[in-house]
Amino acid sequence: MILKRKIYDKLLEWKNKYGRKYALMVEGARRIGKSTIVEKFAQDNFKSYILIDFSSASNKTKLIFEEYLNKIDIFFQELSLEYGVKLYPGESVIIFDEIQRFPKAREAIKHLVKDGRYYFIETGSLISIKDNVKDILLPSEEKKIKMYPLDFEEFLIASKEEVLLEYIKDCVDKEVPLSNKFHKDAMRLFYEYMVVGGMPQSVIAYLENNRDFYASDLVKREIIELYKDDIKKSSERYSSKASLIFDHIPTYLSNHERKIVLSKFDSNGTYNRYDEPLFWLEDSMICSLCYKCTDPNIGFALNKDDSSVKCYLSDTGLLFSHTFSENELISNEVFKRIINGRLSLNKGMFFENVIAQMLTSSNRKLYFYTHYSLEKHRNDIEIDFLISNGSKTNLKVYPIEVKSSKNYTLTSYEEFKRMFGKRISSSCIIHPKQFAKGDDETKYPPYMFPFILDKMS
Repeated sequence: MILKRKIYDKLLEWKNKYGRKYALMVEGARRIGKSTIVEKFAQDNFKSYILIDFSSASNKTKLIFEEYLNKIDIFFQELSLEYGVKLYPGESVIIFDEIQRFPKAREAIKHLVKDGRYYFIETGSLISIKDNVKDILLPSEEKKIKMYPLDFEEFLIASKEEVLLEYIKDCVDKEVPLSNKFHKDAMRLFYEYMVVGGMPQSVIAYLENNRDFYASDLVKREIIELYKDDIKKSSERYSSKASLIFDHIPTYLSNHERKIVLSKFDSNGTYNRYDEPLFWLEDSMICSLCYKCTDPNIGFALNKDDSSVKCYLSDTGLLFSHTFSENELISNEVFKRIINGRLSLNKGMFFENVIAQMLTSSNRKLYFYTHYSLEKHRNDIEIDFLISNGSKTNLKVYPIEVKSSKNYTLTSYEEFKRMFGKRISSSCIIHPKQFAKGDDETKYPPYMFPFILDKMS
């Protein structure tokens, strides 16, 4: 099964706009389909291509980089002979897959791009981690794009729901709700997406096995174990701490505030002892970090509280399998409850994680806001996410609250509006009910949320 990915258009844009002047670096977590889409792109758009997978490349291939980079004609000749592929100047692309496994190839990009004969695409996981690049000179002749798991739109296309997808987009543009029947259909598909997630192998296993949740769960558990193994192989200075954080993500997100509380598993846990492990998890694109913004003013990063952070999994389907044991899912009772919207325990954390995933895949940094009341001895304002239009002269803030149940209050938003009303452009409430537009806030069902993000700028 071939999945349609939106990143394909970005690959075309790179080829048409930058050509052989820059190599393209496709960054992303493991198992999100980087190699698959890049090879498909090469097949469709070039006369020939060579794909060098550095996770399994021969010693002979690596020796070519060691011995012939200063003899560029022989370098290309040796690669062509080793892979049995004829290269055509201006019409061939060479793909360096899993380039983090052989940093010297990444360093060679500077010389290869300067030669100008061929196109170059690099793919890699964990490639920007300090340990992988500390001994090489990073090339400036790279354009980088990030790749994420399938988003909800791509999931609908894979599920052959293009008609419903276009209807959702049309209703978003017109600011009207879907009909009740299609709202119900769209919510069911959204719940399916939350459970299955966007890892390509999980989606394929689900759809090719007659929408079998358990088939996708088996795939996701393999990916989780792969990630755990990657974490253990990271720098010895912090691999154990990164493992602890990763293992406890469901615990943190199941709490009301969703924040990481280091003292729960480490009596000496402080942020400055865990900053590198957190950085590793985010930089590997396994997780997305959401920091507290103490003052929603110009530049959220300038008012970031590094010691107050939430940690979301990059894929909500992985979070689902990470949360429940395999035995809990065999009976299908958990699947049944969440698809029917009746999972009371943990439902809120899955809703919040999937919204974080949507924001991250739109290349936004994640921030939240809380206010502690000395009088009440608790947080009296909690805004799940903050985004802004990015303006330095006319800043507008968009508070986003995520509500997983149909019955809720907007107390936090009302207090936030009282404190920062002049900065608020409009607020966004994500809830399971129909679209509704009010004077001060707009309420969206979660299946609409990805299609309004471009308007929040």
